[in-house]
Amino acid sequence: MAIQDSTLDQGPWYRQGWAWFLLTPLIVIVLVMAAYISVAVKLSDDVVIDNYYREGRMYNERLEQDHRATALAMRAELDFDLETGEVFLQLSGDELPESLVLVLQHPTEADLDQTVILAATGQGNYRGDLNLGVNFSRYLLLFPGASASERGTAPWRLKDKIDFQASHAVTLQATEKQAADQ
Repeated sequence: MAIQDSTLDQGPWYRQGWAWFLLTPLIVIVLVMAAYISVAVKLSDDVVIDNYYREGRMYNERLEQDHRATALAMRAELDFDLETGEVFLQLSGDELPESLVLVLQHPTEADLDQTVILAATGQGNYRGDLNLGVNFSRYLLLFPGASASERGTAPWRLKDKIDFQASHAVTLQATEKQAADQ
């Protein structure tokens, strides 16, 4: 008489309790890690620029832009109308170009950076439109030109920082101290 062992034949493996007992933690770990990886890729840190070598080479050139702005006595008064998305600028100095480029850089998120082209509306007055709403703080960079690609070759630049929670206006002015600190 043959003895039947009930533990040997209980059906396919996926109907066994011990199989799910072993596989469940592994499946959960794979799903959690997939979620972590997707969040890490979506919310990656954009603080580090891609081409740091080229940017480093242009550092001395940009110092010359600051010194030239000081020599030209450039001063810009910016006023942001956040309800209409307009930027008004009054520029004074020895050189008044036809158009200016204003770069608003978010401290940590490159996706929130904006470039605004300011067109002359009168002697020393300029106007432009914001692409996105702005809030919190931004680094401002102003230089003459018609596009952001002229940033490294512009004859001068003005820069500062603004906190939109505190104020909607800022004065950009090159001084000897700022040029020396660079």
